[in-house]
Amino acid sequence: MSASFRSESPGKEAPRRTDCAEPPHGLFDCFKPSPDSPRSFESRVSSVQQQEDMSVGPPSRSSTGWPRRGEVQFGSKYLSGPAKPLTLERAINLYPLTNYTFGTKEPLYEKDSSVAARFQRMREEFDKVGMRRTVEGVLIVHEHRLPHVLLLQLGTTFFKLPGGELNPGEDEVEGLKRLMTEILGRQDGVKQDWVIDDCIGNWWRPNFEPPQYPYIPAHITKPKEHKKLFLVQLQEKALFAVPKNYKLVAAPLFELYDNAPGYGPIISSLPQLLSRFNFIYN
Repeated sequence: MSASFRSESPGKEAPRRTDCAEPPHGLFDCFKPSPDSPRSFESRVSSVQQQEDMSVGPPSRSSTGWPRRGEVQFGSKYLSGPAKPLTLERAINLYPLTNYTFGTKEPLYEKDSSVAARFQRMREEFDKVGMRRTVEGVLIVHEHRLPHVLLLQLGTTFFKLPGGELNPGEDEVEGLKRLMTEILGRQDGVKQDWVIDDCIGNWWRPNFEPPQYPYIPAHITKPKEHKKLFLVQLQEKALFAVPKNYKLVAAPLFELYDNAPGYGPIISSLPQLLSRFNFIYN
């Protein structure tokens, strides 16, 4: 690398360095008192040495930048509270399908008689309350140590997860518990205990049309529906009451995987969404 040098203009004297007249031998050798100063060089050195001798002890913490005992040095700028351990693996207990009993109850009909009627109602409600919020529950059992997802089957080709629409202002988890009880809750008055801890997916409907996406398209500012998927952890044994017009089926993950033509894009994505869990087969 070539170094560039600045040439001095001809006829001009180069600026002089301010050096000591004699070679320096210590810290204060280059210190020269001004002519008009009443104090001599020796008196100034003596004063500095006296100040150093007086400050032999440790400096006071109150006058330094040291944090006081029990004091958080950076406040809440970098530390937002006690450190929480990161969950690297989430263990979920699965129980055999044979542990569960399935009964029947009165039919449960959809609010809309057709797809067109559904989007028409969605359009009308959007003008009044805004975006529709939907929640669905993912219930998992196992058969021979292979996870199966419980699906509601209507007719021969339509499958759906249990769930539905939330009321305006309703909490997501409490709303899903309400819907799960309406759809699969038992009829003998025994309260069902739904354990809902994990949200495993978010889907948005950008328009009043069937397509849904696991993200909000960049050109969409007001999505028409937001659907959240929650993992519902089942107890070791339970009784479910299935509406007569539905059939509850257990679909293995290998059948759902990459099978959007048979189950739709949301249900067929469940194997990928569930792969982050560590299943314990009981």
